[in-house]
Formats: sequence, C-alpha cells, structure tokens
Amino acid sequence: MLLTLCLLAAPLAHAQPRPITPRGPLDAVEQNNISVFKRVSPSVVHITTLDVQRDFFSLNVEQVPRGTGTGFIWDDQGHVVTNFHVIQGGDAARVTLADQSSFNARLVGAFPDRDLAVLRIEAPREKLLPIPVGTSRDLQVGQGVYAIGNPFGLDQTLTRGIVSALNREIESVNRRAIRGVIQTDAAINPGNSGGPLLDSAGRLIGVNTQIYSPSGASAGIGFAIPVDEVNRVVPRLIKDGRFIRPAIGVTAGSAQLHQALNLPRGVAIISIGPRSPAADSGLQSFHRGRDGRIVQGDVITAINEEPIKDLDDMLALLEKRQVGERVSLTLWNKGKTRRQSVVLGASSD
Repeated sequence: MLLTLCLLAAPLAHAQPRPITPRGPLDAVEQNNISVFKRVSPSVVHITTLDVQRDFFSLNVEQVPRGTGTGFIWDDQGHVVTNFHVIQGGDAARVTLADQSSFNARLVGAFPDRDLAVLRIEAPREKLLPIPVGTSRDLQVGQGVYAIGNPFGLDQTLTRGIVSALNREIESVNRRAIRGVIQTDAAINPGNSGGPLLDSAGRLIGVNTQIYSPSGASAGIGFAIPVDEVNRVVPRLIKDGRFIRPAIGVTAGSAQLHQALNLPRGVAIISIGPRSPAADSGLQSFHRGRDGRIVQGDVITAINEEPIKDLDDMLALLEKRQVGERVSLTLWNKGKTRRQSVVLGASSD
C-alpha cells in the first residue's frame, strides 16, 4: 500500500498544460452586453453617505461612512441623480466616479414623494459623462434591460433581465404612492438603489429603487421609477431646489367621511385656504351648520375630465401641471355635477 501511494504521488514527466480550445466570436447578445456596459458605466457613480461624529475623548469631529448607494451623472454641470432614501438622514455625501476619483457632494434638491434626489459635485467637465436618456411611455413587457450599480458596495456591477411588468405601484419613503413603476427581473440588491435601469440601446429608462425580497437579497422582483417621471421632476429640483407642487388650496376629507356620507369617489373638501385658488373660484367646503348638522360641500371627482378616486390621485395629476396653469375641476354636490375653472397656485409644503 505504501509503495502504491508513493508511485501515485511521484510527478509525471509528461504532464503539460492542456491546449486551448478556440472560442470563436462572441454572440450578438454578449457583444451588446459588453457594448452597453462600456458606454454607460462611466456615467454611473458610487455614493457614500457620511455621518458626523465627535470622538468622546479628543472631542475631534470626524466623518464616518453611514451607507452606500448608486447614482448617475445627469449633465455636465455636475448634477447627480439618485434615490432620496440613499442620502436620507446623512450629514454629508461623497461621490466616486468610475475612474475612482472622489468628490464631496452637496444636496441640490429632493422629492421624497417620488424617492428622487439631486446632488452636485465640483468635478472637471471632462470627467462628467451624462447618461443617455430614453423614454418609458413606450416600454413593453419582455423588453431586455440592464442594471448597473454597486450592490453590497461592489462597484460597477452589470446585471441583465427583462421588463417583467408595467404600471406597478409602490410606496415612497413618506408613504405616498408611486404609480407607473417598472418591474424587472434584472438582479437588484442593496446598494443598487439610485442606479440606472437601461434599455438594450443603453438609454436610461428608470431609476432602480426597491426590491421585493423576504431575504433582503434579489428575488427577481425589482422596481424602477420610470424615466419620464424622472425627466419631469429632476429639472424642477435643479431649478427650484425642491419640487413645487401646483395646488388648489383645499384640505381633503377622510375615507371614513366618504363612507359615512355615502359620497362618490374623489376628494371631499373640508376646508379652503384663504386667498387660495379654491377660495377665488368659489368652491364650497363641508362644514357644520348652526344646528350641528353637516352642510354638504363639493367633492372633486375629476381634473380636466380625468377621474380621481382619492387625494393621492389628485396630487399625482396636479404634479404633472405647472403653477399658474388653468385646469377644469369636475365637482359633485348634492347629487349634481358642475365644472369649475381654477388657476393653480403653489403648495406650501
């Protein structure tokens, strides 16, 4: 037995590396994967949020990492788009470009209702490669997509999948509904948040924002905010520092009020702001009369003939408008319907 083992352990004089089998050309899918990554990855950045802490003994103040996420370069002015929840609660942020150069970032504006934020870095213009922007309105289930991001802090990771579904609804960090969301099976993990979802041409079609996963890792169900929404919100954040939502100047009644009074779907007006568009247009609110009974007010059931079922619906429609724009409200009151023209004002939130 000992002799056998020694013989087996002896080196074989004729052992040589195996010859390499020619691979042949890459197929079309592989070539496109490589092409998209090479073209778009320089536009994708790694975001590190920082907390400011004071040392207990020396009392020195230092910045310590709090969390990481992904973003992408929006323009050559240094604006970077990411999710609001990526930078939420941080005292500061640093943006690392694809070439590993790093820059302090300042917050330009945020819109938590759509989980979007814009940062700005002072980087040389030649380092700022804006991401190509596509559209989301014409997406179809089954289209191929790519995600580039920094899952678990691992830089510049590419995953591939398809559009699994359209017009999903998710909840933002402040519990507002985000509608029209893209669902994809491209692997998205913690750290991918704020990164781009791309079509097969390498154009931005969404911002990866959430995953559905009992384990916390990719389960093949990821969600992205559609680029048409991003392209509407981001310029207003850059211009104003916040998203100024057009407003009518009313307070909405609860779902319980609708149920108790058997009201139609819409927004029951329970108060009207002074000198607001609603006040100027003569809208009527629900209130109690001298005898304590509820006096019927207006219920907004549609804006520009587009039906609304609740306050969230109304806010979503108003966000697509501009302050100073005139809209037509459909109002229900005591079983009768009328239309009222209103010039939109600016919200105070």
